[in-house]
Amino acid sequence: MFRSGRYSGFLRPISYGIDLFFIHFLAFHFFGLTFPFFNFVVFLTIAWILLSIRSGFYEIYRFTHIAYIMSLLGKQGIIFLLIVFSFFGFYSQYNISSATIFKYILTVMLCVAIMKFGIYFLLKKFRLYLGGNVRKVVIIGLNQKTEQLRKFFTTNPVYGYKLYRTFNLKGSDNDSLEDCMAYVLQENIEEIYASVGELSNKEIARLIEFVDNNLKVLKFLPDNKEIFSKKLDFSYYGVLPILSMRKIPMDEPFNKFLKRSFDIVLSLIVIIGILSWLTPLLGLLIKLESKGPVFFKQKRNGLDYKEFYCYKFRSMIPNPMADLHQISKGDERVTRVGKIIRKTSMDELPQFINVLKGDMSVVGPRPHMVSHTHMYAERIDKFMVRHFIKPGITGLAQVSGFRGEVDSESHIINRVKYDIFYLENWSLFLDLKIVFQTIYNALRGEEQAY
Repeated sequence: MFRSGRYSGFLRPISYGIDLFFIHFLAFHFFGLTFPFFNFVVFLTIAWILLSIRSGFYEIYRFTHIAYIMSLLGKQGIIFLLIVFSFFGFYSQYNISSATIFKYILTVMLCVAIMKFGIYFLLKKFRLYLGGNVRKVVIIGLNQKTEQLRKFFTTNPVYGYKLYRTFNLKGSDNDSLEDCMAYVLQENIEEIYASVGELSNKEIARLIEFVDNNLKVLKFLPDNKEIFSKKLDFSYYGVLPILSMRKIPMDEPFNKFLKRSFDIVLSLIVIIGILSWLTPLLGLLIKLESKGPVFFKQKRNGLDYKEFYCYKFRSMIPNPMADLHQISKGDERVTRVGKIIRKTSMDELPQFINVLKGDMSVVGPRPHMVSHTHMYAERIDKFMVRHFIKPGITGLAQVSGFRGEVDSESHIINRVKYDIFYLENWSLFLDLKIVFQTIYNALRGEEQAY
């Protein structure tokens, strides 16, 4: 049964059909019938459907972010590549070239991506201009969070939520929960958004019973208690439900493989393509200006709080305070060459050696000096959460305006917030976005780069 305003029941089978059409039609176009085409159709159909179910490739909702869709396409493309090559590896006697197979895979994934984004954006326009695919919603509870949700519904019609009413259960002219439920049935409301802080346990149980018996969707807004604002991970131990404080995407084996592969490829490109010729040139300039080593190494805290040596091109005159005091604007310890390489972030390039060794990642929370890490761990709430993943050469906090000298407590607090958001919402697309933003900022020049 397809409920009013919900077209996902139609869209998913249609999307499966269109994508499978691309897969088989393009196979005929690229390979013809000079190979076991029927076997290919059967094998790829089963593999694509099983892969899509396992990865949630077609689990796209109106509130799904584009970055997540890009991540799904990336994962699907990589596994699809392995599946196709495994098929032609089994039928190697047909001598189909690897270049042709690669062109086929890229064309298929390009067509799938165009169709996926086409449907995604067409539905947004459909909701905005024609008023279709709309969900009728109500909000229970009146507070700051429900007010934010009300504004979201009213200012973002492309998501297709039509807010009918907000119920205040605690005001002078308060409504009762029974009034809310009667209104939901009367107006055929589809989704109920309830504030946890505005309901008692008895009312929550009553509301859950109501939605279960009337086929309505119930979603809760967290109250002011911090645990409800976490990205909790729900799992079962046998039949016992267990909540974990957070789910870290990079803990999943496939994501770990994907990120490590990205790190290795990019670090090799930088080391071979840039550091191989830049190091002798910068090394000569650094040596000519001041005595001391070309590279500067300093202990930092990394994954699981373990210490490692972080490498940089030396940008300061050797001094005993390097491990105790961070650099500040107009710092006299910085050499003339150092000012240039720090302004362009070239001093950070040797950290790609750390990435290749596995101490760091290209993108992640920036590691601090050991002395500062101890200090912030005692003063800043949740600072240690950053050490659940490898530190990075650049990070979400850095491209969001929080790089360089920590000149206030609010600066480090915001860094921690961005770092925690990154580790809880990682995707390869997010890494690519941060890398390109970092390159752009380095070429443009940043005020905090000194």
